[in-house]
Amino acid sequence: MLLLALDTATPAVTVALHDGESVVASSSQVDARRHGELLLPAVDRVLAEAGRKLDAVTGIVVGVGPGPYTGLRVGLMTADTFGLVLGVPVYGLCTLDALAYASCIEGPFVAATDARRKEVYWARYADRRTRITEPAVDRPADIADQVAGLPAVGAGARLYPDTFPNAHEPEHVSAAALASLAVEKLEAGEEPAAPRPLYLRRPDAQVPKNYKVVTPK
Repeated sequence: MLLLALDTATPAVTVALHDGESVVASSSQVDARRHGELLLPAVDRVLAEAGRKLDAVTGIVVGVGPGPYTGLRVGLMTADTFGLVLGVPVYGLCTLDALAYASCIEGPFVAATDARRKEVYWARYADRRTRITEPAVDRPADIADQVAGLPAVGAGARLYPDTFPNAHEPEHVSAAALASLAVEKLEAGEEPAAPRPLYLRRPDAQVPKNYKVVTPK
């Protein structure tokens, strides 16, 4: 097994390589505006660090969000392209699940990432492996009663300390955690989901209302 994991659903552009026993190389850079520019060089860097070639990869793992449309599609399209070219399966995992998996919190907690527009993408967890609510996007004040008293991880929690006063690491998702969680699921016979994006809301760019199509006569 040699899994290439990547995630661009958050400002972190993160890539890792897992050989079925451990993470053999990883790279993470936080830059919300350069996903497309940073991702492929990070893949090259991780492969070089591990001393492996791309054609040795046996599977791709990609974070499916939730996340903003532009950043998220960079990772998903790259993963789909690698899978098609290499002829290997592409597995999708919730980005929040990888964030939660990397935490060291015992007991119930919340994972939250920045959704912009003064909102967060979030979900509740019974433990680092068990999500108990579907991913959602909300204003922090609107979910204060649902998360009251719970520890929280993620950049979304750090942005809104009034709602998440008990924030913990990690702040950003890592592909190393994404890959490790995928390996654990595969070894348990639980195949990760298909790589379908969790957008949760419509993209910012939309066709205006009352738009008229003008065609030449």
